[in-house]
Amino acid sequence: MKKYEISPERLKKECTPKDFEFNTTADIVPLEGIIGQERAKKSLEFGLRIKSNGYNIFVTGISGTGRTTSVEQTVRKIAKSQPIPDDWCYLYNFSNPDTPTALRLPKGKAVIFKKDMSALINELQTELPKKLESQLYEEHKNKIIKEFQNKRDELFEELENTAKVSNFQIKKTPSGIVIIPTIEGKPLEDEDIEKLTAEAKEDIKKKQEILYEKLNLVSREVRKLEKTAQQKLSELETETAKYTIEPRIEELKEKYKTFPSVLKYLDDVQKDMIDNIDDFKEKKEVEILPGVKLPERLSSLFKYQVNVFVDNSKTQGAPVIKEPNPTSYNLSGKIEYRPYQYGAMITDFTMIKAGALHKANGGYLILQTLDVLKNYFAWETLKRAIKNKEIVIEDLNEQFRLINTSTLKPEPIPLDVKILLIGSPFLFYLLFDYDEDFRKLFKVRADFSTLMDRDRKSILNYAAFISKLCKEEGLKQLDREAVCRIIEFGSRIASHQNKLTTRFIEIADIIREANFWAISENSETVQKKHVDIALEEKIFRSNLIEKRIEELIREGTIMVDTEGETVGQVNGLAVFTLGDYSFGKPSRITARVYIGRGGMINIEREVKLSGAIHNKGFLILTGYIGEKYGDNKPSVFSASICFEQMYEEIDGDSASSTELYALLSALSGLPVKQGIAVTGSVNQKGEVQAIGGVNEKIEGFYYTCKAKNITGEQGVIIPESNLKHLMLKDEVIEAVKQGKFHIWAVKTIDEGIEILTGTPAGTKDEKGNYPAGTVNYLVSKKLEKLTKNYLKYQKITESSKRREKKS
Repeated sequence: MKKYEISPERLKKECTPKDFEFNTTADIVPLEGIIGQERAKKSLEFGLRIKSNGYNIFVTGISGTGRTTSVEQTVRKIAKSQPIPDDWCYLYNFSNPDTPTALRLPKGKAVIFKKDMSALINELQTELPKKLESQLYEEHKNKIIKEFQNKRDELFEELENTAKVSNFQIKKTPSGIVIIPTIEGKPLEDEDIEKLTAEAKEDIKKKQEILYEKLNLVSREVRKLEKTAQQKLSELETETAKYTIEPRIEELKEKYKTFPSVLKYLDDVQKDMIDNIDDFKEKKEVEILPGVKLPERLSSLFKYQVNVFVDNSKTQGAPVIKEPNPTSYNLSGKIEYRPYQYGAMITDFTMIKAGALHKANGGYLILQTLDVLKNYFAWETLKRAIKNKEIVIEDLNEQFRLINTSTLKPEPIPLDVKILLIGSPFLFYLLFDYDEDFRKLFKVRADFSTLMDRDRKSILNYAAFISKLCKEEGLKQLDREAVCRIIEFGSRIASHQNKLTTRFIEIADIIREANFWAISENSETVQKKHVDIALEEKIFRSNLIEKRIEELIREGTIMVDTEGETVGQVNGLAVFTLGDYSFGKPSRITARVYIGRGGMINIEREVKLSGAIHNKGFLILTGYIGEKYGDNKPSVFSASICFEQMYEEIDGDSASSTELYALLSALSGLPVKQGIAVTGSVNQKGEVQAIGGVNEKIEGFYYTCKAKNITGEQGVIIPESNLKHLMLKDEVIEAVKQGKFHIWAVKTIDEGIEILTGTPAGTKDEKGNYPAGTVNYLVSKKLEKLTKNYLKYQKITESSKRREKKS
């Protein structure tokens, strides 16, 4: 057993204070950039700098490795040196109001243009009414009106004279103009006309018809004069407005003469303003109900406003946008509505709002993949924008309405953006396999590892990271011993003596908690003892279930022996993970053999409580037994193997060696030391292979032995290939130093069975036989006996059947 026992020095790779030249982390320059992620860093830089289509980036890695922070830092560093993109505006489309026009301007120009247009509107709202109410304008207006009135009066005067000559009088009534006959200047009443002779009546009628014809001619002429006057008044108003508007528009044209789109827009504005002069006049309210007043009509001056859609006036370098809620609207923008009257909702181009794609246009957009996939239509919206290289603002509700309503369809904006999706490897593989567009649109993968090499450079970078964290969050600095303890904790999380974890979220949490305990003791710095307290308290908050299981084992409810020897019974080890806490737990594994040809039966498999990997590990045992003991003779036997008091599904192959040890003990009849627990998978050649959770398994059995009774003969057998993964707690290492607990490392099943039984395994001689008294000899003889007895039983059974058949 001593040959395979591991010395305490190999149970953990310690970090000593002499590795550092500083006293506290305050003496170190804080960390800058990414550490331990060279592969991801190079991939990011490549993806960010290449300009070809489809080279967007998918960042993979588990949470806590600093993916998001590192990506954002790298992107912002590169973005600073890149040009600032242009501004974007939406303008009223005078030829097609339902399709607002997109206008591109150099950075900072959009806001200036908006202010210029607002100033123009405000100025014209003041100046134009003044011009239309000026004395000069009134004189011209009155002149046109007077000219019309004079001509109208002349026509009516001439008509009245003609009527007077014919003994008729023209009279205006509420129902219109009537022509009344007269005698000696006095109008005739109906009774007077009835007294006249028939010839006189006929004469009056003919003259009256002639006069009505002349009246119609005069009326038509008056209407022509009135139309001409109205036209002249309109021309006067137009000329006055043009005289007022044109110089101000020309000033803007001069200012924006290098922008053809702006010049065309200003021409349209000038024409529309002149055509809609009434919009600049004061609006009167009309009372539709008692106490209810509404504007005469909506003002259309909003048409001349500028909707600054994207403003990069304060942007430094290329924009970097991180969208925390990537809904379809938040990505591609939306059209808002406002209530008008009677429950109606209205909108216009000034209510078009930018999305994250617009804000990131010309720069970079960082998104969490899971958030995108959880929001309906967001993934399709994102893909469509990348593929078409344009951003289309749509109303998603149109797809669900029974009756479509009219809405705006803004002109699409060209898209030039680098998308960075951050997600788990699972999401990457899922999209890669099931979305045919994914591999075309995201051609760069930046994979963040959970591990980094534990060399001097990495250790110093760890210390620099601690210095940065303490400085940024105002924490107490750590002394050298505390830093050493953090380094060891980093290797413990990595489960490797030569690696460190890159899950800095866990490192940072321990530093924060150690800072709390240092403050509680009024310590100037965080010391090793504060880190130890933080680690112990973190475990204490999570190990309720573990301690409950220990209690059940101690009182015998869960049956686990840690003393004595038993045939066909071995303590296996499993790891339980509950959220962020993992711990080891021993389980009794038993094996029983008997006559038959059923082979080995996995009871867990029979009741469907074992996973595929566990079933594979179990089936490997058949290959091992056949190769080891059945190369020159058949082996016929039956055996059952069971995890006692296990009522949940079992998976993994780390107990396959334990199952084999139990079977060998049952076959050989040699008792197994119950103070020794075993872990390790096995292959068909009998080689013991590495497993996961080796530290938790060793510590789990140690605490079980401690809870029951430590005798000094207890310990754990592990695969030799797991030695590099050992980062055990100081308490376990101290127990090993004192000889209270032992750890053995083996390469083969033969080495392990020797430790468990205290009996040599035995090696075949030239004739293929094992030395007498060895484990393999006893197993081989037992198999021969079981096979012989089965064949004898089968022969008796067949003979009995033949006799029954004859009778």
